Amino acid sequence: MYMDLTNMISGGTEEQQVPEQKLTKEEYAAKKQQEREEVWAEVDAQAQDVFQKGEKLKGFLDFMAECNTQRTPNLLLIYGQRPDSKVVRSYERWREEHRSVRAGEHGMTYMISTEYEKDGETRRGYTIGKGFDISQMTGKPLEERPQRTLPELIEAVLKDQPVRVQIEDTLPEGIQAQYNSRYRTVFIRNGMSEVTTFHALNRELACAAMDQHTGTYSRQKVNAQAYCTAYVIARRYGIDVSGFKLERIAQMQEYGKKDPQELRNFLNDIRQASYTIRNHVERNFGAKEQEFTTDEFAIADPIKTPESKAEKPSGKEKKTKTQPER
Repeated sequence: MYMDLTNMISGGTEEQQVPEQKLTKEEYAAKKQQEREEVWAEVDAQAQDVFQKGEKLKGFLDFMAECNTQRTPNLLLIYGQRPDSKVVRSYERWREEHRSVRAGEHGMTYMISTEYEKDGETRRGYTIGKGFDISQMTGKPLEERPQRTLPELIEAVLKDQPVRVQIEDTLPEGIQAQYNSRYRTVFIRNGMSEVTTFHALNRELACAAMDQHTGTYSRQKVNAQAYCTAYVIARRYGIDVSGFKLERIAQMQEYGKKDPQELRNFLNDIRQASYTIRNHVERNFGAKEQEFTTDEFAIADPIKTPESKAEKPSGKEKKTKTQPER
C-alpha cells in the first residue's frame, strides 16, 4: 500500500520556490514591475481574444456566471488558464478554511488583493501570486446551487428592489421594458412570458446599475453591456438563453481589435452590473422570513406595590430598608 502524506504534512504539495539570488532594492522593484507588465499583457491579450467572435464571448460570459466574485483582470486570467473554475482563492485563503492543495495540482497566475499603509492612510493594492480552484483542493465540495423556478427568481429580483419598477402597458410596440434615468424607474410591460419578463427586467436593472446619476447617462452607451448582463444572470440561474445573439456584441467591439483598456472597461461594466443583481437575488433567497415568536428575553412590567393609606405628614422621614444607613 502506498502512503499519501498530503494530509499529514502542511503544505506538502505546495510548489517549491527556487531560491533566488539576493537582489538590491532597485533590482527587486524592477523585477516586480516586469512581472506586473507581463501579467497585464496577458490580461489584455485575453480581453481581445474574448471578443474575436460571438461564441468566444459566450464562453467567457458563461464562465463569469458560474465563477465566484472576482476582479475583471482575475476573471480574464483564470479563464485563460482554467475556464472550468468555479471558486478561486489564494492558497492562504484556502488554508484558513482548512483545505490543502491536491497532489499534482499547480496554481494559476492570480492577482491577490493587499492592504498597505501610506501617508497615514490604508490603501488597497495587489500582488502577483497563485490562485487555486476548489476542484484543486482537498475537503468537501461546495453545495449545489438550489434550482429556482422563474416566478421565484422574478420575485427575488423585485423584492426590496432599490430601483423603482412600474407596470406600463402603453410602451411603444416592440419595447418590452425600459429604464428611465429621469424618474429612476424601470417601466415594464405586463403579460409577457416568464422568460421574456425575467430577461427584460434584468437588462433594464443593469442599465440602472450603470447610471451614475450625474446627468450623463446614455442608454446607447450601456445598452450592449446591459444585454450581456441579462445573459449572465440567466446563465447563473439556468434560464433559457436561446434568444440571445452575442455575435452582434463581438462585432460592435470590432472583434477584439479595440483598445484592450476599452474592452476591459466593457467587461467590467457587465461584471459590476451582474454582481449587483445577483447579490440582491442571493440576499433575498438567503434572508429568512420574519416570524413572530415568543421572546424569552421580553422585559417584564414593573412590579406594582400596594399603596398604603395616606398618612398625615409627621415632619420626620421614616427610614426604610432601601435607604442606606448614614
